[in-house]
Amino acid sequence: MGILNVTPDSFSDGGQFTSSQQAADYAIKMINEGADIIDIGGESSRPGAKPVPFDEELKRIKPVIKSIREQTDCLISIDTYKASVAEAAIDLGADIINDITSLSYDQSMANLVSTRKVPIILMHMQGSPQNMQLNPSYNNLINDLIIFFKTKIEIANKAGILDNMIIIDPGIGFGKSVEDNFEIIRELKQIKAMGYPILLGPSRKSFIGEALNLPVKDRLEGTMASITVGIINGANIVRVHDVIETKRTVLILEKLLGED
Repeated sequence: MGILNVTPDSFSDGGQFTSSQQAADYAIKMINEGADIIDIGGESSRPGAKPVPFDEELKRIKPVIKSIREQTDCLISIDTYKASVAEAAIDLGADIINDITSLSYDQSMANLVSTRKVPIILMHMQGSPQNMQLNPSYNNLINDLIIFFKTKIEIANKAGILDNMIIIDPGIGFGKSVEDNFEIIRELKQIKAMGYPILLGPSRKSFIGEALNLPVKDRLEGTMASITVGIINGANIVRVHDVIETKRTVLILEKLLGED
């Protein structure tokens, strides 16, 4: 899953694109490099990020989705927690909804997912982007995540969302300490045992930067190490900025694991 943030303030690539055409061109570049899914976000969810009004988020993502869909049938994921934005994206050709609030923010989201029969990514986040990194704490990290997902999946099922339409994301960097993020990747098999596909998004995140004392642009090796162990422990989808490097890493990993 290649990351395409059409925002001015995302932590790694905010403000990278001055036009929707530039953003769409970058998506096509990622697809040519091996991305299977393009994840488009019109609102930053970095720590401390401020919410964006519905109309502004829609204005950012609509022309990009339209342009990508005109050029390719690659899967498109819309990274939003607003049902109205998600619906507009689906109407334009998006295939998957990536909701960082796991159906919690917008009460219409579950019905939309059920009615339109699209896959939903349920992500764990403690708190909100405004406060999630102030003092994250858990009784038992992995058990708390499993309980969270069981609760959210039950809500999804009651809304008519089938199990085969659910993907879970442990939310690396979303209300987690540095060590929490390492523990999640290390113990991912416990979450995998729930039986749902797992999305993992460690790309360039601050736990890598703090462990290596490196800025965002120099976190490639840490990202690849995190992805490698994550896949070995059960991750099915990896959400990344560096597509071609990830693709090469995964191809060799699959050969080593005998899965090519």
